Amino acid sequence: MFTGLVEEIGHVVRWQHGQSTNRLTIRAAKVMEDLKIDDSIAVNGLCLTVTALTDTTFTADVMPESMRRSNLGELGVGSPVNLERALALGDRLGGHLVTGHIDGTGIINRITEEGNALLYEITAPPEVAPYLVPKGSIAVDGVSLTIASVRDSSFVVGVIPHTARATTIGQRRVGDRVNLEGDLIGKYVGNFLKGRKQSEITLDWLREQGFA
Repeated sequence: MFTGLVEEIGHVVRWQHGQSTNRLTIRAAKVMEDLKIDDSIAVNGLCLTVTALTDTTFTADVMPESMRRSNLGELGVGSPVNLERALALGDRLGGHLVTGHIDGTGIINRITEEGNALLYEITAPPEVAPYLVPKGSIAVDGVSLTIASVRDSSFVVGVIPHTARATTIGQRRVGDRVNLEGDLIGKYVGNFLKGRKQSEITLDWLREQGFA
């Protein structure tokens, strides 16, 4: 489990990917301090397991499903990536609950300035769109962001200067593909209500289920 608060930007030093091998090696500094083999680490929002370590790099295997769901296949040697170690019990939850299980990818349609913020308009694929709520949370390349507004097939998030500097978001351009993970609570609620008619969801029913 993660929070969506990126600890540092790492860089790809080796990326083997093909039909039988998908192995990613990343150079980092801060996250290496207490990293161990078998630890979970979020790379651009994708939860990976550390399989090998040196003093300055870690390696992780990437499953085909993860390749299909994310933008990791677009990385090359030297590519910057957002890194976050797994949440420890007792830590402050400054972002929101992020699992590291990517729901799909979106395309940056527009980047505009508003005061000290950058506004990113991003397309939402069908698997993410149902969980977009104004003022709700979403993870974009592993960065916890607040949704400013929702449109027909896209949403807008605001990025402050610190986040733009401390993550890869500030290096993104129009047309770039980004990893998206919808809000965990929203997904559970959506799955629970799937198939139910709106008329069935009454206050009494919500009380019976423990929601009110």
